[in-house]
Amino acid sequence: MSSPTPSSAGIEFRNVTKRYGSGRATQDLSAYAVKGISFCVPQGTLTTILGPSGCGKTTLLRMIAGLESPTSGQIFIAGRDVTTLGPAERNVSLVFQSYALFPHMNVLANVAYGLNMSGEKKDLARDRAREALRGVGLVGFDDRLPSELSGGQQQRVALARALVLEPAVLLFDEPLSNLDARLRREMREEIRSLQQRMQLTVAYVTHDQSEALAVSDQIIVMDEGLIAQSGTPQDLYERPQSEFVAGFMGEAMLFPAMAREDGTVALGPLTLQPRHAVPAGPVKVAVRPEAWHIQRPGVGAAGIEARLLKSAYLGSFYEYTFQTALGSIFVVSPELSEVLPPGCTVMLSLADHGVSVVQLT
Repeated sequence: MSSPTPSSAGIEFRNVTKRYGSGRATQDLSAYAVKGISFCVPQGTLTTILGPSGCGKTTLLRMIAGLESPTSGQIFIAGRDVTTLGPAERNVSLVFQSYALFPHMNVLANVAYGLNMSGEKKDLARDRAREALRGVGLVGFDDRLPSELSGGQQQRVALARALVLEPAVLLFDEPLSNLDARLRREMREEIRSLQQRMQLTVAYVTHDQSEALAVSDQIIVMDEGLIAQSGTPQDLYERPQSEFVAGFMGEAMLFPAMAREDGTVALGPLTLQPRHAVPAGPVKVAVRPEAWHIQRPGVGAAGIEARLLKSAYLGSFYEYTFQTALGSIFVVSPELSEVLPPGCTVMLSLADHGVSVVQLT
């Protein structure tokens, strides 16, 4: 008999695996979509499950929802073991990537559908549906059909339909991937605001790193069915523990370097002081594009010499590519007053932020 899960855990996985097919040997790890993972989503928080296609994140979400059964391990929701329970018994709502609205039903009927199916009185179901629509900013949209709504409005209807059931856990499967850039930003802010205001327990699946950084209390990065690293957005961005996480979280470039006996790290002509102790020997340094400082050569200029190969103006910043002794370096600079001409020579030095030393993998 397992010990009860803490009441503070909205979702908990204990050594959960998921294997597809019955003909392959159980020790063949390639048959597993999820390979013995454990994690906790505290109640009232938003955890994003992030990773490339095929990493197991959608399988994980479907197991929380009860749409897939684990091969082994246990799943708890709000302190209750739901491992063997079906979707209707879990008090979980799922917002799909495609919204999954009924095209022949108006907005109010779509939102009230789950309540009607659960036996709620029609008048009460309509009142609760209208309240849910008010919560997502869609007052006065009751009689419209989904085809008469924008993508962002359809997403809000899908969100209201999920919230009206008052779930213990709310799940999102790539909810913003069908929206343009401006709407994605607006909707991620809306989702985060609702989650915080209503103290919802949310598991949120995406492959978009900036989306994960913007909405999450916790991020779980998955790679080939395993958890590569979990932590706060700042932890994963500024303190990646592997080459995979460093390269996946943002546009970090990885450079070979050498950790010295004195605790410093030599990156070409640059000397770094890592945030944590690193054993002497070969390492890699992950550098974010915004971590490079550009200086004109001259008295006091230090760093690594760099020749500008190309530049691009993106409104609020410039993107530069330099050739250096370390190879090609990509730099993002907010300095707009002085544009660097192609072929010019500068010195590049590193800031304290956006630089991480990772062990070789």
